[in-house]
Amino acid sequence: MQPNNNPNDRRVGTPLVPQRSSTITSPSRTPQEAAADVARHQLENIYGGNTSQPTPQTTPVVEQSRFEVEETPQYQHQEATHTDAEQWKQYHSAWQQYYQQYYERFYLGEVHKAKQSIEAQAPTRQKEESVTEEEALHTLQGQLRQKIARSARNIRKSRHFIPITAAICVMLLFGFLQYNRVIFANVQAYVSPGNIDPVNIIVDPTSNTSVGPESKLIIPKINVDVPIIFNVTPDYDSQMKAMEKGVAWFGIPGANSMPGQVGNTVLSGHSSNDIIDPGDYKFIFARLDSLANGDLVYVNYKSKRYTYQVKKKEVVQPTEVDKLVYDTKKPVLTLITCTPLGTSLNRLLVTAEQISPDPAKASQNTTESTESAEMPGNSPTFVQRLFGQ
Repeated sequence: MQPNNNPNDRRVGTPLVPQRSSTITSPSRTPQEAAADVARHQLENIYGGNTSQPTPQTTPVVEQSRFEVEETPQYQHQEATHTDAEQWKQYHSAWQQYYQQYYERFYLGEVHKAKQSIEAQAPTRQKEESVTEEEALHTLQGQLRQKIARSARNIRKSRHFIPITAAICVMLLFGFLQYNRVIFANVQAYVSPGNIDPVNIIVDPTSNTSVGPESKLIIPKINVDVPIIFNVTPDYDSQMKAMEKGVAWFGIPGANSMPGQVGNTVLSGHSSNDIIDPGDYKFIFARLDSLANGDLVYVNYKSKRYTYQVKKKEVVQPTEVDKLVYDTKKPVLTLITCTPLGTSLNRLLVTAEQISPDPAKASQNTTESTESAEMPGNSPTFVQRLFGQ
């Protein structure tokens, strides 16, 4: 068959080779550029209305070598499809590589930050570990003081602070006036042994040491050296007045002897009394309960010293005056005070018998007393005075 030389008749002869896509990746192009070419090619196909197979182009084929190659439309289509697949592969590879590098840099940055944070905290932790127990305690005390100061400031700013404070002050004052004798009596009972005067310590209780004319009661064990007020009636007012100056003689029928006479000599004194009451001997018998059997008690009367030895202790009601009245052939001394400390609920009786001078030479009781009364006690408390009791 002869070749057709008519340029308008393309049905005979060798067809023109369609132009290969210009998006073939050059070795010098990056994967990102290849991916962009693929996307651009797809957009051209969509907006250009080409939904069928690619139309063969009549442009010359891009040379891959020094020789030109003629391709048929079928071969061109296969080549274009292969090229698109390669470009998509390169596109995905490019993005995978991008994300891989991105997350690598991200996680490396986070690791670096964490390392810096740990390094920054390391000196602080070492310092905290080296803190001594004393420093930690000092820090804790400082924090507590700050919290207390803040709480105190908040309370002072409260509108209820002044009324509450006033009420608390009134209650404290009321409690002090009512119970001050309890407080001071216990204090006196605690400090009294440390106030012992060595002059009051009797070395030989049987010696006939000359003493002054003043009547005194001396109890070395509980540091008592107090005047005795004789010639006083047993009524409450007289007894309270006499106990402002010392201990009072409580002479009632059957128990009204004097030192050195057969019978019971009774002396009463305060173990506690109100702080506002007059007198210097309001706590003189605060430790009378400390006496035990065998302890010695001394009485100076009419320039003569009488020695007594404790025989028993007993707690009775204020009205049990008959506990003081009993038959005896010996000179006896009984000391009376209120118990428990700070109250006048009961009476403590400490009984002692004369051992010097010789009790067998004691004279008979010639003292007369016709008045009887309840055993003396403390002055009224604040509440009792307030309500007239």
